[in-house]
Amino acid sequence: MLSARQELVLRKVVEEYLEAGSPVGSKALAVDVRWGASTIRNELANLEELGLLAHPHTSAGRVPTEAGYRYFVDRLLPEHDLEPRPPRLSLSLVRREVDEAMRVTTETLSQVTNLLAIVTAPPIDTSTIRHVEVLLLQPQVLMVVVITSTGGVTKRLFTFADPVDPGLADWSASYLNERLVGLGLGARMLQKRLHDPSLSRSESDFLEALSPVFTDLEDGAPDSLYVEGTSRLLRDDRLGDVSDLNSLMDMLERRVTLLGVLQVALTERDVLVRIGAENQAPALRSLALVAAGYGLPQRRLGTVSVIGPLRMDYRHAIHAVRDAAAQLSSFIGEIYDER
Repeated sequence: MLSARQELVLRKVVEEYLEAGSPVGSKALAVDVRWGASTIRNELANLEELGLLAHPHTSAGRVPTEAGYRYFVDRLLPEHDLEPRPPRLSLSLVRREVDEAMRVTTETLSQVTNLLAIVTAPPIDTSTIRHVEVLLLQPQVLMVVVITSTGGVTKRLFTFADPVDPGLADWSASYLNERLVGLGLGARMLQKRLHDPSLSRSESDFLEALSPVFTDLEDGAPDSLYVEGTSRLLRDDRLGDVSDLNSLMDMLERRVTLLGVLQVALTERDVLVRIGAENQAPALRSLALVAAGYGLPQRRLGTVSVIGPLRMDYRHAIHAVRDAAAQLSSFIGEIYDER
């Protein structure tokens, strides 16, 4: 624990450094506090000894360390700044499909924070089939359309060697809606109902030919991750905060690894903040992560997060991530209520 004076000095250093990006000296701090420069220098030295500030050899000023940022986030951000409040981030998600809502959230979050934004979509096994259409486009070509409870739409064209019986196509649409609507995409019952022994050979073979469209819905789950703002981490004035951009780019490409990193946010009650070495992934060791889960009251379904340099506006990032998560939770709740 720091004294009240030390906390004030640390908060001033962090805020000045976040704003200007250059080491903060005692003269700059003396403008805002009532103590003399010698007293401030003494406290700066104490904070440095405690590992909360660092002293670049090229400057007389100090910069926050990772421990200094952590103390700032945990203890020095005013409580009223961290408490939930009415959202200010405008996402306009009403009447959007889930895929579009995820994209809008990611793009907006990156824009308002000027950071890399990442949103994970609800897992595919939380969706159910809402409606199936079987459309005969040409004598030998038909299209199957599957609409899920979360608004997802999958279309697949099928080409047959012989002309398709229009009556068989109409029957399959009725049968699939009767047997599959309301089933979860990951449910074993779905596959069982596609292989009904009471069907005729022609009906069973026809459904077997159409079955890949339902399998593809589940296979597409690993791609349910949205990223926006990568270029914002490549700006010249931030390169000093990013030691290994190649590792980060590789991690963004390996989506499974990134999903694993964000998974921890699903267990947090509020916003998760990981600073520098607190991140287990090597690619994030020189960066800061702010993330929050969203979903239903009884289950978190996905995460909203931003990644940026250690010199991040944590107050703004925490608010923006919390707002986005709250609005996505409301949006997802309304969709699942319509099941």
